[in-house]
Amino acid sequence: MTQPVWSAETNARRQAKNIHMIRNLIQPIEDTAASILNGVADLFGNGGDPLSDPPRDGAVKLPDDLYAQPDVQTEWWYYTGHCTTRTGREFGFELVFFKRRTDRDKIGVVPMNVVANPMYFAHFAISDITANHFRYEHVRSFGNPLELPVAMSSTACDVHLGPWSLREIAGKHVLHATLDDGLSFDAILEPAKPLVLNGDGGITKKKDGASKHFSYTRMNVSGQLNEDGSVETFTGLAWMDREFGSWEQGNWDWFSIQFDDETELMMYTFTDDAGEFNGETTGTYVDRDGNCTYLKRTDFSIEVTDRWLSPNTGAEYPAKWAVSVPKLGIDAVITPRIADQELDTRGSTMIVYWEGACKVEGSRSGQRLNGRAYVELVGYDMSHMEAGIGDFLFGKSIRQIANIFG
Repeated sequence: MTQPVWSAETNARRQAKNIHMIRNLIQPIEDTAASILNGVADLFGNGGDPLSDPPRDGAVKLPDDLYAQPDVQTEWWYYTGHCTTRTGREFGFELVFFKRRTDRDKIGVVPMNVVANPMYFAHFAISDITANHFRYEHVRSFGNPLELPVAMSSTACDVHLGPWSLREIAGKHVLHATLDDGLSFDAILEPAKPLVLNGDGGITKKKDGASKHFSYTRMNVSGQLNEDGSVETFTGLAWMDREFGSWEQGNWDWFSIQFDDETELMMYTFTDDAGEFNGETTGTYVDRDGNCTYLKRTDFSIEVTDRWLSPNTGAEYPAKWAVSVPKLGIDAVITPRIADQELDTRGSTMIVYWEGACKVEGSRSGQRLNGRAYVELVGYDMSHMEAGIGDFLFGKSIRQIANIFG
């Protein structure tokens, strides 16, 4: 049964009050630690090679650009997919590996390179459509012997963080991830189309910087889920985004749509803290043969037609969209397959965001055109703006403790 809006608001406010109380208890400890760390930053800060400037050339060289890039500020390997098991169970998945150089980062007054440089993170989520259930985990490593083991090779596409991994072997991408409740996910992804350059010639301009940005917009998937010894095979379609460069965190809505006629559409809208679109909002359309059309903000429209209030954080997210691309004759409605696909990753990447599997119902030039999508929404919960070093080091624990108080 759907939870009443007033109940969701009450629970979210109660949890927020409890978290505030707990933060007040640890604030003196946090302030002392911050002062000490700030004082020794120059002595014990982690350095490394100088950071490279934001990229200007979006041309992709394979396989090298799939390898880790030691001199970039931020990079990620991002996979989402829609799958069906042999028994007909539908699910979506998200698996992403991040690396962040902390040379310029601070939380409060604390320079983050005192803690680690670089830092490594990964998120994994399963949207079980059939069971209407969303599960996720997020992990991090500071790259020292006391943390989860991590390896991101600069000479091969070989990424490991704890038990999770990504490898590219003979053009196929091999993924492995787990959930704490016993689920194990293994998948092999094979590109069905050539890679696509996003942004203006492969460069996506962002807040105070830019990234090299390319995608495999349609990958065939096969794999298996293992839950406590019960193994189920699956097949499906996936999408892979690869980005690296130098930029500051902003807010965005991101849509990756795979239509049933074997075409794809990606749109992303960057916004400022006031929610206003900026001028770098762009998109990419890929036809059946893999030919790419770059879309500017004036080429498409995205209208929010419904909203969802998170009972976990109190954040309000868009929950349904009407999308139109007049030059392509596309009109579509995007609807989440599960309402709650929110990830609270404070304690790793320090944000709360919504990302999940969606269905697409629409038309092209009057002819029916349906499909599937993944949508990512960042910037609707802004709790990271007030976060301290304690939230970063113990954020997940604080939230768990707050739940004890109801």
